[in-house]
Amino acid sequence: MKATGIVRRIDDLGRVVIPKEIRRTLHIREGEPMEIFTGREGEIVLKKYSPMEDLGNTVRGFVQAMSQAMGGTVCISDYDQIVAAGGSRQQEYQGKAISRELEEVLKNREVVCAGEKEKQWIPITEDERDKTGFRIIYPIIAAGDVIGGVIVLNKKEGSVMTETERKVTQIAAGFLGRQMED
Repeated sequence: MKATGIVRRIDDLGRVVIPKEIRRTLHIREGEPMEIFTGREGEIVLKKYSPMEDLGNTVRGFVQAMSQAMGGTVCISDYDQIVAAGGSRQQEYQGKAISRELEEVLKNREVVCAGEKEKQWIPITEDERDKTGFRIIYPIIAAGDVIGGVIVLNKKEGSVMTETERKVTQIAAGFLGRQMED
C-alpha cells in the first residue's frame, strides 16, 4: 500500500473522511459504493465497488462470443475502466481507464453510433486517439442506474456499422443490465 501521510480521526458514528486529494485521484464521487475488507495484519481496505466485476467469467465469456460473432473488438466497462474486452485488439483496452468523454456519455445515458469522420466519435480510453473505424456505445442500466457500457469497435478504415450491429449491442446492454438485477 502507498502511504499518503494523511491522518484522519474516526468520529463518534464510526465515520472517517477520505481526503479530497485521494477522492479526486481515484475518481471517487459522492454516493459511490465502496467495498470494505480487513487484512491479515489488521488493516482496513476500501475499494471502489464495481457491480460489473461481480459477473466476472460471465462477462468475459459473453464478450469473447460477441466479438467472434461480430468480427470486431467488444468491450464492457464500468464507470472507471474496461472490465472485459474481446477480439483482435482486446489488449489495447482490457483493464484501461475509460476516457472522460465515455464517462460523460454513460452518465448522460447516451447512445453513440459514430464513424471515424463524425463529430460524435469519442475515445474509449484516455490514451486512444486513432480515429479509424466506428464505435457503438450503449449504457448498461440496472435497477434504474447506469452501471457501465457495452462498446463495439471496428478499426477497419472506412468500415460502416450496420443496423444489426447496433441492435446486437443494444440487446447485449439490456441483457447485462437484467443479469445485474437478478
